[in-house]
Amino acid sequence: MGDKNLDNETLAERPEEPGSKHGGDRRGIQSIEVGGALLQALVRQGAPMILKELAREAGMPPAKAHPYLVSFGKLGLIEQDPLTGRYGLGAFALQMGLSALHGLSPLRVATPEAARLSDEIQQNVAIAVWGNQGPTIVSIEECSRQVHVNMRVGTVMDLLTSATGRTFAAFLPARMTSALVEEEFARLSASGGAMTREELESGLAEVRRERLARAVGKPIPGINAFTAPVFDHTDHLALAITAMGPAANFDPAWDGPMATKLRTCAQAISARLGNTDG
Repeated sequence: MGDKNLDNETLAERPEEPGSKHGGDRRGIQSIEVGGALLQALVRQGAPMILKELAREAGMPPAKAHPYLVSFGKLGLIEQDPLTGRYGLGAFALQMGLSALHGLSPLRVATPEAARLSDEIQQNVAIAVWGNQGPTIVSIEECSRQVHVNMRVGTVMDLLTSATGRTFAAFLPARMTSALVEEEFARLSASGGAMTREELESGLAEVRRERLARAVGKPIPGINAFTAPVFDHTDHLALAITAMGPAANFDPAWDGPMATKLRTCAQAISARLGNTDG
């Protein structure tokens, strides 16, 4: 008898049993979702807000928003400035965010995005991190068509001549890269392929400006590549993602589809890692 008197909201709050025919409904608690709009509004705004503005941003009347804010305040999710009356995210919200960020592995976040990008652009996509010997390939997503590039997991990329390497040289602190830069600079000079210091600095400045490094037909003949940086919540370079393929069907224009899609992919991964620079 009791079950017949349950209203829809109460039913929505009951957890689904494993194997239940309703298991695919994904029903939740509507009041939590409504209140969550206030937290989302504070995150989007990035600054404390007065009740009227916050309620409007969340799409509800102030009278409806206020009880939610009281409850969120008791949980530490929001705080109200006693002088201005403005509401901002509270200490517990910060702890939740930090806990989520610490639990994120940049490589785990980046790998499915790299796979999607490879499928979309039909080029191979590699992920590199900074290792003891320099930029090191740790994952390669191969597209459905054959792209012959002599690269495998564990390959250490040249710091000055590869797009992957120049991304790390451009965005990592000099204290981390200077020794390898000098070593590679000397090796290039000895082999007769040296660049000037001015050319080096100009090239790294271009990478920073475009938020991309580009390789057109070298160091691998016939292969073009773009590399984009991925940053974490501290604005530290977490990894680099490289799209590469035969020059015949790989547009090397800074504003072309390859560059645009790679930038978008890298920005999406950075956002997942808590970076707000965009």
